[in-house]
Amino acid sequence: MADFAFVCKSYRGDAARVRRLLDSLVEHNPEQIPVFVIVPKDDLSLFHEALAGRRHELVCDDDVVNSHPQAADRHLLERYRATPGYRSQQVIKAEAWRLLGCSAYLCMDSDTVFLRPAKRSDFLTPAGHPYTLLHQSRELLQLAVNRGHAKVAEAFVAESRKLKAMFGREGPDYDFGPQPLIWSAHVWSDLHEKFLAPRGWTLWDAIDQIPTEIRWYGEALLAYRSIPLDPIEPLFRVYHHEWQWFVQQRLGESAATLPAQFIGAVYQSNWEYELDAPGTRSAMSLLSRRLKRLRRRWQARG
Repeated sequence: MADFAFVCKSYRGDAARVRRLLDSLVEHNPEQIPVFVIVPKDDLSLFHEALAGRRHELVCDDDVVNSHPQAADRHLLERYRATPGYRSQQVIKAEAWRLLGCSAYLCMDSDTVFLRPAKRSDFLTPAGHPYTLLHQSRELLQLAVNRGHAKVAEAFVAESRKLKAMFGREGPDYDFGPQPLIWSAHVWSDLHEKFLAPRGWTLWDAIDQIPTEIRWYGEALLAYRSIPLDPIEPLFRVYHHEWQWFVQQRLGESAATLPAQFIGAVYQSNWEYELDAPGTRSAMSLLSRRLKRLRRRWQARG
């Protein structure tokens, strides 16, 4: 199996977004890094059809869950089926290395788009271990406060303090993302062996308590130093909120200008609803989102 891979976790509502992602890699994956798309078992046939002719390997959620050595003893497949999707997908992403056998991977959501060629050297140091996304997200947090969204910064600090307390760390509130995320299998393995297993936990228990797999990874890395720490800033421009997208557009940012600093962009599906599968959202939900978009576009002018 490859030492490094691109991994995308998705589901039927995002099939069109995954097509867009894979299409962007046709031109921007010169080293032919393996691409895996992980979806629920019930969505396999839909994705086989939706992604036909595109270079990728389709993987089932169930197989990732069952790759855990204690899957049967801990009834993890039943746990997966009983867990809300927004939490279960975090565990699937974090446990993908067990099934895929890669030592490192770029973990993406369906709403990712590559805008320039990406090579292993963008994600791995010359020594072969992954870079670590590590920063304090000051630009985004300040922008949120400036635009009247102070709760964004408050939530960031509150979530950070919960995970720091779990590991007994004091110091800055770091951001270990956003996605796409460069992850090491060694970090996830150490989290299991040195933190979760001694407590009788699996990652399912950890995510149930604090559902932020990105911070679990980051704090485990700082605690156990499973790989050398080579911090970098995010490689993709992530539009977390629609108002952020409008503000950046107003400042002249576009898909044409981004490649100067970023490999790609993420247009989060919680507001970029145009690519949702038919029937994913109700008519009232779509109307509400359109009205909010008009308001945010107007506010971004101020």
